[in-house]
Amino acid sequence: MNDLTIGELAERSGVAPSALRFYEERGLIASRRTTGNQRRYPRATLRRVAFIRTAQRVGLTLEEVSDALATLPEGRTPTKADWARLSRSWRPRLDEQIRRIELLRDRLDGCIGCGCLSLRTCSLVNPGDWLAQDGPGPVRLRP
Repeated sequence: MNDLTIGELAERSGVAPSALRFYEERGLIASRRTTGNQRRYPRATLRRVAFIRTAQRVGLTLEEVSDALATLPEGRTPTKADWARLSRSWRPRLDEQIRRIELLRDRLDGCIGCGCLSLRTCSLVNPGDWLAQDGPGPVRLRP
């Protein structure tokens, strides 16, 4: 039999069993149940979990990963061509994320975007706390 137990899938994928159960609850992976109600995963689930983890590592949310996997027919495991297509569609979102991180890096030593960590310079950058009208948190670092 080619099916994996949750422990085997966890060991092979490097993902905790609790995370695998969470992925299953979210519909990212699927298992069948034995007569003893134990989970069994098709071996191809290893590739699907690798896809999920890689997408997360580049900063995608599980919702974005779920949306991407939903574009595959019949819950099929992603292929190299699928990854290429999906990664092209994610490029603008990742470029924006990179832009925001660079902005944070470039402004980090002077101001956190007016959150505000420096009362001495804040009166020069944000006199009268005029950025408060834009909402809470580091509003100068928002896209």
